[in-house]
Amino acid sequence: MYGFINTCLKFLVAEKYGEETWEKLRIQAGVQDTFLTFEVYKDEITMQLIDKACKMLDVPPDMVLKQFGEFFFEFCKRSGYDHMLRTLGGNLYEFIENLDALHSYLSLSYQEMNAPSFRVEKNEDGSMHLHYYSDRRGLCHIVPGIIGAAALDFFNTEISMEIVNQTEEEERTGKKEHIVFLVTQKPVFSYKKRNKFSSSPQYTADSGRQIEKQLNKEDIEKNLNKIRDRTSLVSICPAKKNHWETIRGIVTLGRGKLLRGFDPAYPTTLWIDTKTFCNGLPFHIVFDEELRVKQSGVSIQKIVPGLQTMGIRLDHYFSIVHPEVTFTISSVQKFINSQFVFRTRREMMPESWKQRPMLELRGQMIWMESLQCMLYLCSPLLRTLHELEERQMHIADIAPHDVTRDLILLNQQRLAEMELSNQLERKKEELRILSKHLEEEKKKTEALLYAMLPKHVANQLKEGKRVEAGEFKECTILFSDVVTFTNICAQCEPIQIVLMLNSMYLRFDRLTTVHDVYKVETIGDAYMVVGGVPVPVSTHAERVANFALGIIIAAKEVKNPVSGNPIQIRVGIHTGPVLAGVVGEKMPRYCLFGDTVNIASRMESHGIPSKIHLSPTTYYCLKDKSFEMTERGEIEVKGKGKMYTYFLIRNRTATENEIMGNPIKESDSDHESVQSFQESRIKMIQSSCQQAMQLNSDQYQPSTIAMKYIDGLTETQASYKGRSQERIMDLTGKTHDFESYGCLHGDQQPGSDPYLPNQERIKSAPEEPQNRNVRSNFCNLV
Repeated sequence: MYGFINTCLKFLVAEKYGEETWEKLRIQAGVQDTFLTFEVYKDEITMQLIDKACKMLDVPPDMVLKQFGEFFFEFCKRSGYDHMLRTLGGNLYEFIENLDALHSYLSLSYQEMNAPSFRVEKNEDGSMHLHYYSDRRGLCHIVPGIIGAAALDFFNTEISMEIVNQTEEEERTGKKEHIVFLVTQKPVFSYKKRNKFSSSPQYTADSGRQIEKQLNKEDIEKNLNKIRDRTSLVSICPAKKNHWETIRGIVTLGRGKLLRGFDPAYPTTLWIDTKTFCNGLPFHIVFDEELRVKQSGVSIQKIVPGLQTMGIRLDHYFSIVHPEVTFTISSVQKFINSQFVFRTRREMMPESWKQRPMLELRGQMIWMESLQCMLYLCSPLLRTLHELEERQMHIADIAPHDVTRDLILLNQQRLAEMELSNQLERKKEELRILSKHLEEEKKKTEALLYAMLPKHVANQLKEGKRVEAGEFKECTILFSDVVTFTNICAQCEPIQIVLMLNSMYLRFDRLTTVHDVYKVETIGDAYMVVGGVPVPVSTHAERVANFALGIIIAAKEVKNPVSGNPIQIRVGIHTGPVLAGVVGEKMPRYCLFGDTVNIASRMESHGIPSKIHLSPTTYYCLKDKSFEMTERGEIEVKGKGKMYTYFLIRNRTATENEIMGNPIKESDSDHESVQSFQESRIKMIQSSCQQAMQLNSDQYQPSTIAMKYIDGLTETQASYKGRSQERIMDLTGKTHDFESYGCLHGDQQPGSDPYLPNQERIKSAPEEPQNRNVRSNFCNLV
C-alpha cells in the first residue's frame, strides 16, 4: 500500500486517541513514525498496525476497520480529493458505479496501486447489491465506513450495509475475496436540507415518480405555474435560484411545453460511412459472442496488425487486465459498467516489435442487442510521453477529439510535480530526523554546560547577556584534598592517578546531587563545593556537613594505586559571606570571592586525615542541629592567628544510606550511625580490593536518592525579594589571594569575622609547599 493509507491510519489514532497512543502502537508494531505519501510499503505494515490497534484499544477488528473507513473518506477530502469525489455521480448508485473509473485515473499517478473493484446492482425494492473484490483479505469492513460516510455527506442519506455473501469469485483471476453487501438507503432531511436537496439530481430522480402519483392534474398544473413564476425570477434574482435546480429534471421543449425526462431523437438511417467511422474512431473494436473481431479502428490495426484479418479471435491478441475476469462474453456483460483495460499479447506481435513494452487500451463496453455484438470504445492507456515513445507512437496517432492527448501532457507535468513533492517530502523527513537528533545533542550540550555553570548563569550566557556578580550574605564552603598526594604522584604512572581521581570524583559528584550542593571546581586532588550558592537556602550548612560525611565514606571505596589501601582525605568547612560571579569568556567559570574562601581552605590544610575540620561559624550553624561534634581546641592558623576549631563526627538521625543517597533497606530502620557502617564497609572493600582497582569509572553509576531538607526563607532571599540586585561595577580594585588552587582564591576583608584575631594576608600554604606545586604541575600534565 502507498504511504497515504498508513498516514491516514496514523492521523486517525493520533486525533481520536492521542499522540501517545500512536507512539505506543507504532513501537509495538515495529514501524516507523512517518510514511511518505508516494512511497509503496508492504501490506504487512498496515495489517500489523490494524492488528495491534485492535488489541491495544480492545475493539473488534470490524469496528476498527469501519471507523478507519469513515476517517479515510474525511482524510481524502482534506487531501484535496473533495471535488473529485463529489462529481463522481448524482446519487449513491452512480457514485459507486464510477469508483473503478476513479481508481483507474489515480493509477496514472499511483502506478503501483492495487485498488479494489466495485460493481453495483439495483434491486426492485430500491436497495442495491454492492460487489466488492479485493486481493487483500480481511479489509471488507472498511467499505461500509467509506460508503456510509460518502452517502451521508454527499447525498444526505443514511445507509445500512450487511454482508449477504462472501466467496472467492471463480471467474476472476488473481482476486482472493468477493464480498456482496446489501445496501439499503434512508434519506435524512431536515426542513432546511429538504429545500436544499429537493432539486438535487438524486432527489428529483428518486422522488419524481412518487410526486406524479400523489398529485392530481390540478395540483400538477398549480405546481407548473409556480415553476414558471420561479424560472422568470431567475434573471432578476439569480443568486436565489441554483441554475441546476431549473434544468436538471425539467426540460423545456417547443413552445414552453414542460416535460419530465428526456426522449432522444434518432435518425432513420446512419449518416456515416464505414471508412469515416473507422478513421474518426481510430481505437475501437467490434466483436461478437464468440469473441471474433468484426470491425476495428485504423490506429489499433496499425499497432496490432493481426486485427486487419477479420474474424480472428480477440482473446488471441489481447488479455484483460482490468477487471480481472476471464475473457468470455458473459464475464464482459457482467462487468459492462466497469472500465476495461486490454493488453496486447507479446507472442502475437511481429518479431521486431517484441522488445517494445506492450500497449494497453482503456475504454468502455457497449452491448448492441440488435447485432448481438459488443463495441469496445477505447484509447491508449499512456501516462507519459516516455511511454508514448517506447511504443513508437506519436500524438498524431490519437484522434484530435480524444482527451488522451491532453491527459498525457497534463500527467507528464503532474508526475514531475509529484516527483518534486516526493523529494520535498523526503527532505522534510530527513530534516525532521536531523532536527530530532539536533534536539538530543542540544540536550546533551546543555547538560554538559549546566554541569559546568549554574543553570541561570548558563542561560544568560547563551542569550549573550552579561552575568552580573552577586553577593551572598551567608553560605558554607568545603575543601577537601588527598593526604600524601605528592608521594602517590611520584610513585605512579599518570594514568593511574587519573583513574584514581576519576573514581573518587565520580563518587563525590554523585553526592553533590544527593545533597544539592554546588560543585565549584577541582584542581588536582582539591575538591571545592558550596552550599547556599547560587541558590540561597537556609540549610546550606547542614547540606555541606552531610556531604562531608558522605565523601569521607566514599573515599574509603577508592584505592591507593601504590599500597592498595583506601585513600585518606582531609576536609575543611567554613561559613560566611561571599561574592560570586563569572570570570573569563573563552572558558568561563563561576567563581567565589571573599575571605570565606581563604578560611575554608585553611580549615582543610590545617585538618587531620579522615576528619572533618569546622570553623567556629560553621559550628554555631550546626550546634542546634542533629550533628555530633567535638572540640579540637585553639590552633594557630597561618595568616589568621589563633582560632578555636571543631571536628564533625556524625549525623545522629540520618543513616549512612540516606547520607550516601542509596535506596533505604529494612536493616536501616534502627537508624544506625554512620560510624557503625564504616567498619563493615571497609571489610567488604578489603575483600574485593583487586577488583576495585580495575573498576572502570564509567561503571560507577548507582541509583541516587536525594536527601530531603526543609528550607525557610533566607536573609538573602528576603532582601532580594524587596529590591533588585545591585550592579557591581568593579572587582579589580580589591586585593585577592591567588593560591596554587587556580580559581580557588578569595578576597581579603579585614575585620569581617569576629572569630579571627589576626587579619594578616595569607602568602603561602602552611603545609606541604612542594605538594601544592606538584598538584599544579600534575594538572598541567593531565
